[in-house]
Amino acid sequence: MYALLLAIIYIAFISLGLPDSLVGAGWPVMHQDLGVPIGFAGILTMIIASGTILSSLASERVTRRFGAGLVTAVSVGMTAAALVGFSFSDSFWMLCLWAIPYGLGAGAVDAALNNYVALHYAARHMNWLHACWGLGASISPFIMSSALATGSGWSSAYLIIGVIQVVLTFGLLVSVPLWTKVNPTVADARDASGGAEGSGATHVPLAVALRIRGVWLILTAFFAYCALESTTILWASTYLVTDRGVDAATAAAFASLFLLGITAGRFLAGFFADRIGDRWMIRGGFLTVGLGVVLLALPVQTNVLALAGLVIAGLGCAPVYPAIIHSTPVNFGRRNSQAIIGVQMAAAYTGSTLAPPLFGAISAWSGLWIFPLFLGALMLLGLIMAGRLHRLTRRGAQLSRTL
Repeated sequence: MYALLLAIIYIAFISLGLPDSLVGAGWPVMHQDLGVPIGFAGILTMIIASGTILSSLASERVTRRFGAGLVTAVSVGMTAAALVGFSFSDSFWMLCLWAIPYGLGAGAVDAALNNYVALHYAARHMNWLHACWGLGASISPFIMSSALATGSGWSSAYLIIGVIQVVLTFGLLVSVPLWTKVNPTVADARDASGGAEGSGATHVPLAVALRIRGVWLILTAFFAYCALESTTILWASTYLVTDRGVDAATAAAFASLFLLGITAGRFLAGFFADRIGDRWMIRGGFLTVGLGVVLLALPVQTNVLALAGLVIAGLGCAPVYPAIIHSTPVNFGRRNSQAIIGVQMAAAYTGSTLAPPLFGAISAWSGLWIFPLFLGALMLLGLIMAGRLHRLTRRGAQLSRTL
């Protein structure tokens, strides 16, 4: 039963990633069909991410009342309905309307699944489950590319993904009874108090969590990382078309290389992350992203280096998100970790919300050539903030040992 539910959760994480890269992969054609400027992609993703923020903030109360299994199933169902609605939309305002349940469903399922896995499964599954998200996000650009290449249009790609989500919704509804029966002990329980995860935890108000030393550093690093990831997912295809002269169908397929890099990197990270440690996974990840951005920006005739840069940037992104979440109890104490992880998720979604439209506005004024520079600035911000947090926590640990 334990293995069966874990397999279902893995499938759910794949479904979580399926819709995330569709807008970016299809937007070079979608904006032309809908008769709106390129920069309107930022508006659409901002609506989606705003709903995601709201539902993630409410997820604790909703999940406590209805259970993680039912919340996951209903949330995937909302996303499925939104994707089918996207496929029948013939105007931008209809896309904006369907983006509301899209975002609300995505935020609820993300928070519910991450929390459930953190409570009931070993830490290695967090990396592999997020790799499954990358697998889902990598599949959908190929579906979009095939739809564009065959002439069936971007709407058929949304319909295909929507139907897949409908099937997954029914599977999750059938599995709901399993979620309350499986309750294994978390393997990675490094708690000085010896208590189990979440047992006897004292409520930490938001104002208190934000005043803990170093919290704003990690929030900024998380904001920068998610801003970098979401901007790349949304704008890489358009950058390749506009600045590199790649045709739309090919660019949609090439943009998936970034997500393939994330997916492969997270599968690998699950095997050796514990030996390397969270700090080096975060630092090495950001530095690898920097290398990929440099390759993406090189002014050469061939597109090979740019494509390699997308893969390398994806590999660099792979361990950052899971490592930041996993290091929270070590950096701030297990008593505070639940509250701080909630704030981190809000910072992550805020970065995903604000950065793509901000880049859209900047690129409308300066041109899409600035894309690699924008990513490089976010990479440096995340690297610097994570480094400052490490120095702060190291000094605190040294001080505690001398007392």
